[in-house]
Amino acid sequence: MPRLPSKPHSKSPARRLAERIGHRGEWWAALFLQLQLYRIRDRRYKAPVGEIDLVVERWGTVVFVEVKARGRAGSEVEALHAVNQRRIVQAAQYWLARHPKEADRRFRFDVIFLAPWRWPRHVINAFDAS
Repeated sequence: MPRLPSKPHSKSPARRLAERIGHRGEWWAALFLQLQLYRIRDRRYKAPVGEIDLVVERWGTVVFVEVKARGRAGSEVEALHAVNQRRIVQAAQYWLARHPKEADRRFRFDVIFLAPWRWPRHVINAFDAS
């Protein structure tokens, strides 16, 4: 069967900048978690239903982490509302299905907020899978 021609991906400069900021934020969040004795299991885990920024583990708990980098502190409430919880839960279910040995472990969903000149704010158990 012949392959379909693919469209060239031309991202706008603003989109490319947003991606760079997001990647840098995920890097900082991973470092922050490692300093708190979390072990990084996956970064930018892509599932057919969505992406999980970080999958980490500590003391027998698997944690699915969404990282939100913002230009200013104080916009955390709106950033938390912008988190697509259903997408993250579905991607986490996909990750757990691909890692059957982990299925019996405890898990939770955290969010890390990043803002310039501020310590990262780690919201543990920010939402549940229901």
